[in-house]
Amino acid sequence: MKKIGKAVYSNRIAIISISSVLILFLLYNIFSVNIVQALSKYGSRGEEVRTIQTKLKRWGYYKGNVDGIYGSQTLEAVKYFQRKNGLVVDGIAGKNTLEAMGIFNSSGNSNTSSSNSSDLDLLSRLVYGEARGEPYEGQVAVAAVVLNRVKSSSFPNTIAGVIYQKGAFDVVSDGQINLTPNSTARKAAQDALNGWDPTYGSIYYFNPATATNKWIWSRPHVVTIGRHRFCK
Repeated sequence: MKKIGKAVYSNRIAIISISSVLILFLLYNIFSVNIVQALSKYGSRGEEVRTIQTKLKRWGYYKGNVDGIYGSQTLEAVKYFQRKNGLVVDGIAGKNTLEAMGIFNSSGNSNTSSSNSSDLDLLSRLVYGEARGEPYEGQVAVAAVVLNRVKSSSFPNTIAGVIYQKGAFDVVSDGQINLTPNSTARKAAQDALNGWDPTYGSIYYFNPATATNKWIWSRPHVVTIGRHRFCK
């Protein structure tokens, strides 16, 4: 009888163990499916798609309606964004693409540091020093000018090189570049890094109310945002 009792007990333990493994397996599959479904792709609908469309439209990648429907235009816009940002070009707004867009980070939270952290930090400090108090679009515009200079053969080819170029920015000379940027300046820098350029390719800007350099007034005017005049 004792042997039978032990056998029954062992069988029960085995059944419980198998059941536990099956439950864990099912939970893993359920959560895995949910994770996959949370990433947008062709045919997806919802608020995440709307957010993707809004950002891509702001940055000039997307020309369609912000309707929350992941159609062919959104697909091509995502591919365009992926190509420009060195991502796998598959048209799927997966983890890496959403991180690059600043929608969320690897923990699923709001992300503001998907680009190289040192470049983002330095660009944020430049924006804060040069444009705090300006409208948000004007802060993005200042960051965009730095990035446009990086692309130009007439300037250094790194963000640090452009910002620290002798005489380029007053905030470097007066030490404001060392101030701690606020969240708005960081967000503006990130938006510029992601491709938003409200200046349409401008490589200079100045405040007409305080500018004394006659040469800067000779530059072709592109757009005025807040107190700054942007030009080429």
